[in-house]
Amino acid sequence: MSIKILTYNVNGIRSALSKNLIAFLERENPDIVCFQELKAMPDQIDQPLFEALGYNCYWFSAQKKGYSGVGILSKIKPNNLKYGVGHDVFDYEGRILQADFDGFSVISAYFPSGTSGDLRQDVKYAFLDFFYNHLDYLKSMIPNIIICGDYNICHEAIDIHDPVSNKNSTGFLPQERAWMSSLFNNGFTDTFRFLNPGVKHKYTWWTFRANARANNKGWRIDYHMVTDQMTDKLLAASILPGAVHSDHCPVVVDIDY
Repeated sequence: MSIKILTYNVNGIRSALSKNLIAFLERENPDIVCFQELKAMPDQIDQPLFEALGYNCYWFSAQKKGYSGVGILSKIKPNNLKYGVGHDVFDYEGRILQADFDGFSVISAYFPSGTSGDLRQDVKYAFLDFFYNHLDYLKSMIPNIIICGDYNICHEAIDIHDPVSNKNSTGFLPQERAWMSSLFNNGFTDTFRFLNPGVKHKYTWWTFRANARANNKGWRIDYHMVTDQMTDKLLAASILPGAVHSDHCPVVVDIDY
């Protein structure tokens, strides 16, 4: 059986719905969808629109209204849901939602951004340390894990339009990139880069400024990471820049499971 998983930072799910998100999902027909940056409480989301497409819907919103939040839609009903990771700050911000299925688990993750200053950059580093240890613990119990979401990190120069000018920018800092490398050295694989080695100019986020998207001056910061033992099950991985419901675009992975 092939499973199609789509991850998408929608930068406000109500805004994305107003831009024909439902028609897009109907056309792409993923089995599982991971959303980030909902910017809405569950009762503010028009859930019947997703249910009409056959999805079971699960939301983990930030407690602060109009901020952060993640969700998982699935045509396969999960055996178990885990809302949060037991950390007061990160759970308050609605950062992690996990769905457990027969033989594999899917995580929708929204990593903090450090763009608003040193304080938030420190929160980001704290999240990276915590989440790394959390994943280390999870993979000792669950062999097949798929971590979908907005990591707010470009790993290599190939993942960003201008690595020289951005060398001191949050999201491309040496410490952040080193964290990503350590994740790969600890049993996880970047599905897009695994299946598309050397492919350039493929990005998932563009600033709204300076006509960046039209000029493809972007960053690849949205990923599907899988535990290494799943690499032989990977069929295809793609980025869909034609979807314009957000400043991000969706990323898709197909897995033979």
